[in-house]
Amino acid sequence: MGGHSHWAGIKHKKAITDAKKGKVWTKIVREITMAARMGGGDPGANPRLRRAVDDARASNMPSDNIKRAIQKGTGELEGAAYEELVYEGYGPGGTAILVQVTTDNRNRTGNEIALIFTQNGGNKGEVGCVGWMFKAQGLIAVAKSAAPDEDAVMSRALDLGAEDFSAEDKENYEIYTDPKDLDKVKDGLAAAGLTAASAEIVMNPSTRVPLGEADAQKVLALIDALEENDDVMKVHANFDIPDEVLSKLG
Repeated sequence: MGGHSHWAGIKHKKAITDAKKGKVWTKIVREITMAARMGGGDPGANPRLRRAVDDARASNMPSDNIKRAIQKGTGELEGAAYEELVYEGYGPGGTAILVQVTTDNRNRTGNEIALIFTQNGGNKGEVGCVGWMFKAQGLIAVAKSAAPDEDAVMSRALDLGAEDFSAEDKENYEIYTDPKDLDKVKDGLAAAGLTAASAEIVMNPSTRVPLGEADAQKVLALIDALEENDDVMKVHANFDIPDEVLSKLG
């Protein structure tokens, strides 16, 4: 799983920055709306909606905002006609990149994504050009500070059906699951007193590209620019930035 733990730390810092910019709520509202449209408005019966609502509460979103987003998804309130798309492309150093978006105008979003790639040393590719490198997995992070016994956490996770376990990250244990088992494993860990710091569906690459300082800086700038776009929900990439390079980038 080399590289993912580095990226997790970067994403955590970025989430704090984005919260200050007000972007987090915009993206979460869209995710709630799409989740409710796809699986109904009851979080208890819709795992995707439940995760989105949990994210909303963690970001201190008012309950009224959550309720309205759900009602727009179920059709009780009028709202934009969003659709989900995935764009694929390449970044500096041959990095493979997947961009998941939720948009009400695919032409506008497609043009914006292509421009961001071009302006940051990459290029938007055809459908399928890099998607084959990625596999959807559930990823649960459990803070090491709350669970110092690594063997106990790993044993419990695997007993619950987790596919893989990593202690590479300095702050969190990373537990990988089949996407359909994400909530089952998360809830099972919680029942054992191991509350997840985060739980999400990620696209895990089969191979990773090691980056030097110059390419690492360019790739992070590209991903940052993609995530600044309001339509972009998640960005996945197959880079690996060694600790010594990451420390130089601050």
